[in-house]
Amino acid sequence: MTTNNDPCATLGAALAGDSSVQASIEAILDQLRAAQATITEARPPEADLVESYQALLDRAAAVRGRQCLYPYLGSGLGNGALVQLADGSVKWDMINGIGVHMFGHSHPTMVRAALESALSDVVMQGNLQFNPDSILIGELLTEEAARHSSIKHCFMTNSGAMANESALKVCQQKTNAAPRVIAFNDCFMGRSTTMAQIGDSAGGRSGIPLNTHVDYIPYWDEAMGEASIDRAMWHLDQAIKRYPNQHSCFIFELTQGEGGFVVAPRDFFVPLMERCREAGIPVWADEVQTFGRTDSMYRFAGLDLGEYVDVATVGKMSQICAALYTEEFNPRPGLLSGTFISSTSAIHVGLAALQTMRDGDYYGPDGRINRLHAAYREHAGRFVAAHPEWFTPVTDSLGQTTTDYVAGTGGMMRLTPFGGDRARVMDLCHHLFREGVIAFMCGHGPFHLRFLAPVGVMQPEQFGPVFEIMERGFAAAEAAN
Repeated sequence: MTTNNDPCATLGAALAGDSSVQASIEAILDQLRAAQATITEARPPEADLVESYQALLDRAAAVRGRQCLYPYLGSGLGNGALVQLADGSVKWDMINGIGVHMFGHSHPTMVRAALESALSDVVMQGNLQFNPDSILIGELLTEEAARHSSIKHCFMTNSGAMANESALKVCQQKTNAAPRVIAFNDCFMGRSTTMAQIGDSAGGRSGIPLNTHVDYIPYWDEAMGEASIDRAMWHLDQAIKRYPNQHSCFIFELTQGEGGFVVAPRDFFVPLMERCREAGIPVWADEVQTFGRTDSMYRFAGLDLGEYVDVATVGKMSQICAALYTEEFNPRPGLLSGTFISSTSAIHVGLAALQTMRDGDYYGPDGRINRLHAAYREHAGRFVAAHPEWFTPVTDSLGQTTTDYVAGTGGMMRLTPFGGDRARVMDLCHHLFREGVIAFMCGHGPFHLRFLAPVGVMQPEQFGPVFEIMERGFAAAEAAN
């Protein structure tokens, strides 16, 4: 046993670094790569697995109380953006757990991190007892945020909703229990009772008692241009005048996710944030969906808004979730806690993912993420031009009509077919799934086809086969309508 003062020179570290252990991990990774090499394109189910697959789906429905939205059951193996399901089929995964699997499926770097984590003494780490790897991922999150803001501290937890709950508590304590919240129309905050009330979705709060007071501000509208800023400022001023000193925070989605992948410019946010500063209202950047997947690790950094941010929340691609805040907002002892930070595997894999994204050629105007988005727009633009029958003018809730069918930023990609009709877009998702592309829907009317591509691993040229399959899926959906 070591007797020096290095806290990492321990029996655990010696085991993890043992040459035979590392050789075993390398052997597993060699086997993984060999298996992955057989997954190169989408393919249909294997006939002899269809019956057993359906039996598994029936069992899932019995346990869950309803049928799965998609008949998705993973086999445990994939190759980047391609995933094999338990029926032997292979599909292009363009939703990736609603943006969780930034490196797709079976990425060797992430598998290595998970294998190394299995040597740890515990499966779960918490806020009372944790290992040094929790410190490392917390430091990475705060250091990257501090490069562009005054953020200094990080409280980690195991879901985006709990990160948001933590951020709300921090803001409420700072404002002496101010009872109201400001948020944008069509925002999404999570599935806890409080977050479901703040999120602007009627279905998400159906049957829940409404005891959280929310003032909604209209989001950026490209068709309105600068008038959209004036509209939002007017609503914010009305809320402040009506309820002076009653707001604990303004929650800023810097790109809307569930609301429709709506991308707003910096000029939209600056006057709103400055007005919050004047009124003493904390600014909270909700980055649970944008974190890591645009042209900067933090979206507020890419928009040069860090000087205004008091609190931020992150999740999804980081594998663990967190609320981050400045020294001024560091809460008093007792406010934030919780049994779990996350699993040791999630901490190890999240750290590997963040380090890879930070140190690789992913961010910046010419980074891999922007190059991938440019490839998406190129393919999508050609697709729309080739099929005007599938892309008809879209009318929004204000009666405005647009023919901007392709939108989004970074790994957040949007396509609006069939006039944005909800039933038809959802039906299209099912046809695409059967053909070999997994996508989903976003928006509250109009509705859009949503992609959350695995930006850590997907290559621009892979949109070629994706759009070939989409051609078949769209045609099948149109024929069935």
